[in-house]
Amino acid sequence: MANNITVGALSAIFDDTKEKVAKPIVQCLHVKLLSSPSGGPDRYRAVFSDISNFVQTMLASSLNDLVNNGALRRGCFVQLKSFQANFVKGKRILIVLDLDVLEDLGECERIGDPKPLETKVAEVEKPTPTAISSDGFYGVVSEHSVAQPQRHQRATVPTMAPTHANIYPIEALSPYSHKWTIKARCTNKSAIKKWYNRNGEGRLFSVNLLDDSGEIRATAFKEQCDLLYPLFEEGSVYYISSPCRVQMAKREFSNVNNDYELTFERDTVIERAEDHEDVPQMRFNFTSIGHLHSVEKGTTIDVLGVLKTVEPVAEVPSKSTGKRYTKRELMLVDDTGYSVPLTIWGGMATSFDVMPDSVVAFKGVKVSDFGGRSLSLLNSGTITSDPDIEEAHKLKGWYDAQGKFDQFATHALSENAAISTGTRQDIYKAIVEVRDNQLGMTEKPDYFSLRATVVFIKQDTICYPACVQERCNKKVVQVDPEQWLCEHCEKSSLRPEYRYILSANVSDHTGQLWLNCFDEVGRAIMGMPANVLMELKESDDKAASEAILHATCQMWNLKCKAKLDNFQNQPRYQVLGASPINFSHESSRLVSLIDSYGIEKSDGE
Repeated sequence: MANNITVGALSAIFDDTKEKVAKPIVQCLHVKLLSSPSGGPDRYRAVFSDISNFVQTMLASSLNDLVNNGALRRGCFVQLKSFQANFVKGKRILIVLDLDVLEDLGECERIGDPKPLETKVAEVEKPTPTAISSDGFYGVVSEHSVAQPQRHQRATVPTMAPTHANIYPIEALSPYSHKWTIKARCTNKSAIKKWYNRNGEGRLFSVNLLDDSGEIRATAFKEQCDLLYPLFEEGSVYYISSPCRVQMAKREFSNVNNDYELTFERDTVIERAEDHEDVPQMRFNFTSIGHLHSVEKGTTIDVLGVLKTVEPVAEVPSKSTGKRYTKRELMLVDDTGYSVPLTIWGGMATSFDVMPDSVVAFKGVKVSDFGGRSLSLLNSGTITSDPDIEEAHKLKGWYDAQGKFDQFATHALSENAAISTGTRQDIYKAIVEVRDNQLGMTEKPDYFSLRATVVFIKQDTICYPACVQERCNKKVVQVDPEQWLCEHCEKSSLRPEYRYILSANVSDHTGQLWLNCFDEVGRAIMGMPANVLMELKESDDKAASEAILHATCQMWNLKCKAKLDNFQNQPRYQVLGASPINFSHESSRLVSLIDSYGIEKSDGE
């Protein structure tokens, strides 16, 4: 096994004068879990040996599974595929981004007597911050640094070496990183915003930074905001060097997939990079429209789709403050056969000029469960029309050849379709099981199906007058005999569109359960739209009551969701879809179920 180890490889990684091995093989001598910042992911430190030397390494969080499943352990052999040399507090640290555990080599006790790598004084000397100058360097020189004698400066390594040889990958940045330089493209730059709190007020802006290993968000406050804002341009590439604070990311303010974020400090050094071909233009992690039903509400994603329709700009008031916001509704489709509405806001809404049938990539959209599933572009999000990427070319080819002629499903219908198509696995429960298993009592909703009979429908709150505007559905109030006003979109109509919100009591052989049913389910159970029922009620109240009574004593397949009500700390049960029972199919299913028990008939039967 010793013959497989790349002897001397670790020393060569830290010494530019030695020939390097692209993918050296080393032995793991130790693995240790580090204490992480509050809420941060676990990070592991390992010690690797090449027989001649050993070095401490910091493992990227993407390698945690190798430690957790026991593959990366003391005595095993690994091949380093991607790594970065670094110095932390005078010690050599190897940042490992990717490796393979060589299971076929097995494991053994430490081979040889490896020695720690020696560190030269010049390598760990604290760098002198670089001043702002005309050649593209940005930073701050402290007064005591300028006043130091020349003999002290001779031993100092410049913060920004001319060749920038020791570039640090974004993926490896963590609060444990100290001396580093990244080379990254600015993919998004926010406007300057004002902030206020108990300690005062100030200004800030943020940028999204991207390299070939990942992306990260960086924010500048107060003086750094005014100094750095003119320097950053979207699409340009920069060298950014510590000191620069690495901290846990505030997910509510970021659309970037990184557990950490940066805060520019007084001595952070920034230089525009002239050679930028090795830095990608944009990085996407697309979720297909057809798979949005499996994405949790509130998740931030990237989505690629064909622009089917573009609605005019509209204004809506805030529920809490009454402040008016500008928005525009878009409809996206893709080759999964689904469509989804996407809302863009503010300046993006007013300046949006992409033509229908274009392929558009949206980065940083928030998933909502309104109408089944809908999307909203965050302020930090980006829009890229007809991006030059493989996924976009493939989608455009599909749409031109076939997609423009297709009909698309919506996620508002997909919950109902799950009953018959099996989009979600039907888990049929008896009502007593729903209660005994405490479905809906956890943070995440539970889904289940019932075969139950409607035994009672409350008549006092069976429907409500709704706004006639598409996808609004908010309750309207009558201000005049022939005028109904929607306070949400501030539009009036001659008459409302009534929608069901009926509450039904259902029963099976084990018990009873109250279920909430909205418009589509209400139409199925009542056998008529809510408008028709209200017209009947206005002309003949008794006939309306009989229509509601006629809807009872009917058996249904019910697709349900159980979710905890935070106010009453009790589960609420909502019907997502209702379909009549096919008694022939159900009889066959019961026969098959009985046969599965292998019960043999007696001779006399």
